[in-house]
Amino acid sequence: MIRFKYALLSMLFLAGMQVFAQEKEQEERVGGHENTNSFRQLYNEMSTPNSYRTASGAPGHEYYQNEADYKMKIRLDDATQILTGSETITYHNNSPDDLEYLWVQLDQNVREPDSPAKDKNGDGVAPISQPGSFVSSYMGAPFDGGFKITKVSQNGRSLKYTKNWTMMRIDMGQPLKSGESYEFSIDWSYLVPEHTVDRARSGYETFADGNRGYVIAQFFPRMAVYNDVEGWQNYQFWGNGEFALPFGDYEVDITVPADHLLDGTGVLVNRKDVYSKEEWKRWERATKSYDKPVIIRTQAETEEIAKGNDSKTKTWKLRAENVRDFGFASSRRYLMDAQAVKFPQRDVMAISIYPPEGNPLWEEYSTKAVVQTLKTYSKFTFDYPYPKAISVHARSQGMEYPMICWNFGRPNEDGTYSDRTKYGMISVIIHEVGHNYFPMIVNSDERQWGWMDEGLDTFMQYLAEQEFGESFPEAIGQNKSYPSRRGAPSKIVPYMKGNQDFIAPIMSNPENVYQLGNNAYGKPATALNILRETIMGPELFDHAFKTYSQRWMFKHPSPEDFFRTMEDASAVDLDWYWRGWFYSTENVDIGVKEVKSYYVTDKVTKEGKERLARFGVSDPSTVEVVYVVDEDSEDFDPSLKGKSMLENSSTLKEYMMDNFTPAERANITEPKHLYKVVFEKPGGIPMPIIVEYEYADGTTEKVTYPAQIWRKNDSEVSKAIASEKEIVKITIDPDLETADVNPDNNSWPQPKKLGKFDKFKDNIKG
Repeated sequence: MIRFKYALLSMLFLAGMQVFAQEKEQEERVGGHENTNSFRQLYNEMSTPNSYRTASGAPGHEYYQNEADYKMKIRLDDATQILTGSETITYHNNSPDDLEYLWVQLDQNVREPDSPAKDKNGDGVAPISQPGSFVSSYMGAPFDGGFKITKVSQNGRSLKYTKNWTMMRIDMGQPLKSGESYEFSIDWSYLVPEHTVDRARSGYETFADGNRGYVIAQFFPRMAVYNDVEGWQNYQFWGNGEFALPFGDYEVDITVPADHLLDGTGVLVNRKDVYSKEEWKRWERATKSYDKPVIIRTQAETEEIAKGNDSKTKTWKLRAENVRDFGFASSRRYLMDAQAVKFPQRDVMAISIYPPEGNPLWEEYSTKAVVQTLKTYSKFTFDYPYPKAISVHARSQGMEYPMICWNFGRPNEDGTYSDRTKYGMISVIIHEVGHNYFPMIVNSDERQWGWMDEGLDTFMQYLAEQEFGESFPEAIGQNKSYPSRRGAPSKIVPYMKGNQDFIAPIMSNPENVYQLGNNAYGKPATALNILRETIMGPELFDHAFKTYSQRWMFKHPSPEDFFRTMEDASAVDLDWYWRGWFYSTENVDIGVKEVKSYYVTDKVTKEGKERLARFGVSDPSTVEVVYVVDEDSEDFDPSLKGKSMLENSSTLKEYMMDNFTPAERANITEPKHLYKVVFEKPGGIPMPIIVEYEYADGTTEKVTYPAQIWRKNDSEVSKAIASEKEIVKITIDPDLETADVNPDNNSWPQPKKLGKFDKFKDNIKG
C-alpha cells in the first residue's frame, strides 16, 4: 500500500507540481534579492557567542558576575511614614575590567516632585481616575518623594558622588581593579508613598481604624549590574522596566513599633526575641506541619493588638545569602500562618501574612497557592533553594522580591467574594511567588527585557494554575479546569490581530511597548505554551527549559542564552519560531484555499503532454506514464467518476501486475480518491498545519504537517491526499492550538454565513 501510494504521488504529482512552480518562479523573478526566508538563520538578530556566553547558550569558561553585600540598619516611623536607613556596601569586582567608578540605583527618585517620569506619556486627561490619584495629580501638593541622601562615605571620609535622577555615580578616587573589593556607606531617608493611591510598587495602606500596613521595597540605594553584555546597566528607571541587580549577602536590622508583625527576605535570626511565647510555639509546630498551615498570630489576637498603639520599638534581624534584592512587610494589623514544604535537601516554609480584611479568603487559599507554586515550579526548573516563600496581602498590589511578595484579592466587607476575586488572588500569588525563580534566581535583566521574567513566569504560572486545580478540585467547583487568564493560545488572539500601530515585538524594552501586559506577559507565555504543546512536545521542551533554568540559576542570562539553550538541549531548530513570535509583530493565519479531486486516466492530457515535453519527450506513446486529471480540467471525462484507479488506467494496472506478486497485490488497498489541498498563509508567522480530515463514513483523522512546509513558499502550499474514503470536511487547527487569528478560512467547505434574518430565526429557535 505504502510503496504504491508514494510511487504514484511522488513521481507523477508532487514532483511535477514542484518543478513547474520552480520554473515559473525563475521566469517571473527579475534581479536579485536578500535572504528573507522565514527559516533563515537568526545570526543577524543575535549577538556573537564568546568566552562569556557560548553558542550553546551556556555560561562560557570566562563568565563572571560582580557581587554586592549589604549591612543595613533601618527605622520605620509609623507616625510620619518616613523610612530612615544606613547601609554599608561591599562591592566585589569579579570582572576582568578595572572599574573607574560605581553606579548605584536610586529608584525612589522616580517619585521626586520634578521627576521626568511624570511626563513620559502624552496621555492628556483620563476619563476616569481614582479619587486619591485625581487629587494628587490635579489638586494636591506634589508628593515629596525620592531619596534624601545625607551622607556618602568611606571609613568616615566623604566620597564624591553625582546624582543623575535615578542613578548615582560613586567616584572612588582610583579605579577598582579586577579581583578587588570596595566598601562604602550611604545614609538616607525617604517618605513612604501610599500605594493604594498611586499604585507604587511598595508603600503603605491605611486601614479603616487608622493603622497602616507597610510593604516596603526599593527602599535602599542598590548597586547596579556590571556585566559583559551592557557594561554598567545604568538605564534610568522610568517606571515600567523593572530591575537589574547583582547577587550578594544581606544583614538587615529593621526597627518598627513593638506591636508590629514583620517578616522579609532572609532568615529571621532573633525570632524568640520578637515573637510572643505562644507565637514561638506555633512557629515550631508549623515547621513540622506538611499537610496544612498553622496560624502563628490569630485574627482575634491581631484585632486586639490593633486597638493599641505601642510607643516602644522592636528590632527584627534578617540575614540572607546569595539574593539579588530585599523586601519586608510590617503592621500591627497583620496575622500570619505557615506550613512546611518538603524538598530533598531542605524544608521550605510557605507563609502568608494578611490583615483581617483578607479573611476568610486568605486563610483558606493563600498558603495553598504558595505550596503549589513551589512544587510545580521546582518540578519544571530546580528545587527551591531558599528557606521560605512569603505571600503578603496588599490591597492593590502584585509585586515580587526574594522570598517575599505582595498580592491583591480582598473579600467584601461581609466576607463574601466572587469567583473573579478568588481566582485573581490565587493567580497573582502563584505569579508573584513564581518570580522567585524568574528573575530572583534566574536573574535576567528586567530593565531591558521584561518578557524574560514576566513571560517565563506567566508561562509557568499557567502550568501551576492547572496543577492547582488538580490538587484542590474543591477550589474550582464546577469548572473542568482552572480558568487561567493567560497561557491558552485563544487568549492572545485579540491582541495579535489588533491594530499594528499599537503592537511592539516581544523583543522590545518595556518602556517602548504599548500594551505591557500582552507584550511581556501574555504573548511570550502563549508562545512558550505553543512551543511546548505543539512544536516541540512536552518531553523535549521540559528538558530544554529545565536545562536553561539550571544553567542560569544564580546568574545573569540574556535572551540569546535562552534561545540557544532551548535549541541546544532539544536538537530542534527554532530560529524561525523566535523570529516570528519574538522579533516581529506578525500573527498566525492559515487557511484552506482550495480542494480539488483528481482522477487517473489512459487519455493523454494536454497538461501531461506539456510536462513530458519539458522533460524532452515529444511523443507520449514512447513512454509509460499514468496521467492524472482534475475534475475542472478540459480533459476531464465524467465517466472516470465512480471507478477504481486500476479500472481507469491500463498502464497502472499493467504496472501492478508486472511488479507485484499476487500475495503482495492482495495486501495493497487501492485508494479510491486523490485530492489536492491548497493551504494558504495570510499570516506572517509560519506554523505547522494541523488538519482534521472528516470522511463520508463519519470518521476523522488528524494530521500535522511541519512548519518547514512553508520554507520554499511562504504564501501557499499544496498537499496530495490519496485516500480510501471520501473527504467531506477539512478543518485547520481544530483544537485551537496555534493562536490562529482568523477562523473564517479554517474550514472546507466554508460554512454558510447567515444573513441577519437567518440569524434572527436561529435566535428565535434557540
